[in-house]
Amino acid sequence: MNKSLTVSELTGYIKQLVDNDMLLSYVWVTGEISNFKAHSSGHMYFSLKDEKSVIRCVMFRSHNFRLKFRPEEGMRVIVRGYVSVYPQGGNYQLYIEEMQPDGTGALYLAFEQLKNRLEQQGYFDPAKKKPIPLLPCAIGVITSPTGAVIRDIINVLTRRYSNCRIVVYGSAVQGDEAACEMIKGINLFNRLKNVDVIILARGGGSLEDLWPFNDEKLAKAIVGSDIPIISAVGHETDFTISDFAADLRAPTPSAAAELVMPEKRAMKDNLKVLYKRLNASLINRLNHEKNKLQRLSESRSLTRPLEQVNLKRQYLDMMERNLLDRGKYKMENLRSSLRLLAGKLDALSPLTVLSRGYSVTQNKSGDMIRSVKQLKSGEELLITVCDGKFQVVYDKTLTE
Repeated sequence: MNKSLTVSELTGYIKQLVDNDMLLSYVWVTGEISNFKAHSSGHMYFSLKDEKSVIRCVMFRSHNFRLKFRPEEGMRVIVRGYVSVYPQGGNYQLYIEEMQPDGTGALYLAFEQLKNRLEQQGYFDPAKKKPIPLLPCAIGVITSPTGAVIRDIINVLTRRYSNCRIVVYGSAVQGDEAACEMIKGINLFNRLKNVDVIILARGGGSLEDLWPFNDEKLAKAIVGSDIPIISAVGHETDFTISDFAADLRAPTPSAAAELVMPEKRAMKDNLKVLYKRLNASLINRLNHEKNKLQRLSESRSLTRPLEQVNLKRQYLDMMERNLLDRGKYKMENLRSSLRLLAGKLDALSPLTVLSRGYSVTQNKSGDMIRSVKQLKSGEELLITVCDGKFQVVYDKTLTE
């Protein structure tokens, strides 16, 4: 019986065979991404599959940070790497060093991915765009300090309005450090607050040349700027993420200079037109007020004021008579009501009854005597008549 191998020995032997294979040490593979996971360490773990097979893959941070696009679930890609065995898991996997989309350029795909993501997050919302000042006193320009772009911008600005102050921030506009330098320029202008508007510019070029203007951090710096920014990158047909993020997009750097600064002669002509309109408006208003004053001066209230006063006096006299007549009528009604009430009270008065010959008889206790049955012989009684009172002594009751 041959000597047995440990699991580690067998796995190590297989790993050695795989690592020494020329084909497996440099291989291109096409497949569809599945089970994609981006670890917090920066490493990417996923599988590549086709209709029949699946292979596990890993792309370490040292390689994937160069990717211009973001791998996604279900995306078809072409990858380059090497196959090796992962001893701890006892399985082989593909270690990827390079990746590109299958059928779509990596830069174009990265551009579309970033554009869609920022758009969904509201960075391109037209309602958030800052207005460009009508006549800026100072204009900041972020571009290469040498070359045709800065010369074109300065020539156009000075030709259109020579009084304008131009502040140039020299920055790389191509290469790995370009986006970082342009962000520093935006932050510096916002900190110093020495310009009214910023032009972010560079000439035309390939998609790779213009790629710094598709940087996510640069786009967020543009949106976060307190100073409005005009993006003028490449030619009229070139579009970058900076164009969508900026407050205004100009097709070329020269066009940006024309958009930001109105021509001095055109402004003078416009002021003349506005002056004529204002003058005509004032003349029309003065004529209107003059006619209004003329109509007032011809009215009876101004030409014959005494007549107006007499009319008002007559009106007051009439109102006075009406008030007096109404007062008299009211008083007479009150008097009639009082007389009626007095008559009713008088009819009900005990004195009125007594004056008709009646009397009131009371005993010593003050009780009213209503019947002879209440009387006792020799009892003293008090008799009240209409004009006084007198006492009597009851003797006897007379039979009718």
